[in-house]
Amino acid sequence: MSTGVEKEPTSPRRRTVSTTSSVRALVAGSVGNFVEWYEFGVYGFLSTVIAARFFTPEGGNAAEALVRTYAAFALAFFFRPVGAALFGRLGDRIGRRPVLILVIALMTGATTLIGALPTYDTVGAAAPWLLTLLRAVQGLSAGGEFGGAVSVMTEFAPPGRRGLYGSWQSFTVALGLLGGAGVAALLGTLLTEDQLNGWGWRLPFLLTLPLGLVALWLRLRLDETPPFCRERELPSPPPSQVVRAVALGAGRVMGWAAAGYTFLVVLPSYLQSTLHAGFRQALTATVLANLGFAVTIVPAGALSDRVGRRPVMLTGAVLAVVLAVPLLNLLQAPGVSPTVKGIAVGTAGAVVGLMAGPGPAMLSEMFPTGVRHTGLGLAYALSNAVFSGCAGIVVTEAVERTGNVDVPAYYAAATCAVSVLALAGGPVGKER
Repeated sequence: MSTGVEKEPTSPRRRTVSTTSSVRALVAGSVGNFVEWYEFGVYGFLSTVIAARFFTPEGGNAAEALVRTYAAFALAFFFRPVGAALFGRLGDRIGRRPVLILVIALMTGATTLIGALPTYDTVGAAAPWLLTLLRAVQGLSAGGEFGGAVSVMTEFAPPGRRGLYGSWQSFTVALGLLGGAGVAALLGTLLTEDQLNGWGWRLPFLLTLPLGLVALWLRLRLDETPPFCRERELPSPPPSQVVRAVALGAGRVMGWAAAGYTFLVVLPSYLQSTLHAGFRQALTATVLANLGFAVTIVPAGALSDRVGRRPVMLTGAVLAVVLAVPLLNLLQAPGVSPTVKGIAVGTAGAVVGLMAGPGPAMLSEMFPTGVRHTGLGLAYALSNAVFSGCAGIVVTEAVERTGNVDVPAYYAAATCAVSVLALAGGPVGKER
């Protein structure tokens, strides 16, 4: 299976169709992706509140409840590969458009229902099971979302701009996480602690309903991608080649997945439970980290169109290995000013952005059209299932058992080191 770049037809008519459709495809893919990551961000940012509402019976241990909350968080990620395989296969057979419509409907429905769930105080042990079931549905839909959205964005991209167009998938991840953090921070400011714990935590989940309906409307207006219409009948590569490409792709995005969730989602709970920061202070740090992440994504994707995916992603992965421990130590130091700490978390986010910007296009170019939705979706979902979904539970449990507050940095650095090796070996597709 070639990991090079598909050649685009260059007739004036083909270019006109691509140009007029590309913006619509970019918006439709981006909005659905925003909804997904907004919800995942909200769950992570409000994990201490959710732990108290769903996983802590009277007299229960708060640390154990947080671990159980992250276990439900991880479960959704482990359903992602199942969703990537199921919906990816559908997307490669019947088209990107119908699958993207289906997954946004599932994600919106499951997230809205979380906001209406009864808590442990109301229904007892059924509460965490209901929450976990809805998280599983979210995981399935999210597994199909990434492969479909990236396929649509890159297959509609004008020649030589796949990196830029694909980077919008990662950019809307940043926007979704920022949106979740912003809503959580606003609630923490406007509501008392009792109000937030009592009913306020429901509002961010219920807000997903109107957002999801907008995304659904946009996707109903989406055209099918020209490469899929052109090449759907071409023979697929041997399964063994697809499996090797999936494994290599998962290794290349491992650092992006693990460092991203460590610094962008798990950070608030770590700051509260380990460094004893306040809720608002923790969310402020997370907003700054996500701002740093957002700022570098699109420029990194555009740069990869000029110099290649490998140099940009390698730079981000190497910087993460080198800077993870020093940046975390700045957050731990009591005498460091808030400004310096803000720069530290912003830098951590920016380093992840260097990997996330070119990442979608890199994965897209590793798979031909007939297996692209499945292949890139599985590579991303497997990496996220193991190294993102488990980030919260691994970090929380390891810090609790060892007392070593540097665990998050070690985790991010180790996974990025593996990505350095994966990126350094083997061909990486690059469109000129």
